[in-house]
Amino acid sequence: MIANFGYKDGSGDFYISIDTDKCNGCGDCIPACPVGLLQIRENEYDPMADDNMVVVLEEHRKKIKYSCAPCKNEGKDSILPCVKVCLPNAITHSW
Repeated sequence: MIANFGYKDGSGDFYISIDTDKCNGCGDCIPACPVGLLQIRENEYDPMADDNMVVVLEEHRKKIKYSCAPCKNEGKDSILPCVKVCLPNAITHSW
């Protein structure tokens, strides 16, 4: 299942998506994020799952475009720090 955290407005879709089947809750992405917008929680999307999952903190969900801007502006082709440390395709950004 894909959990989307973010928003859509007139300028685009701004989501961080967590694939709950691929995220193993290791938490490596938390210190990798320079803004600190991620945290570990119980997997609310699959109550039967044994693993926790990463979620975006509530205070960042409506401003992800701005919270993630420092990493996004490092280069169009650069891999974002949170994506780089995670399992392949566990975290993706929509923009």
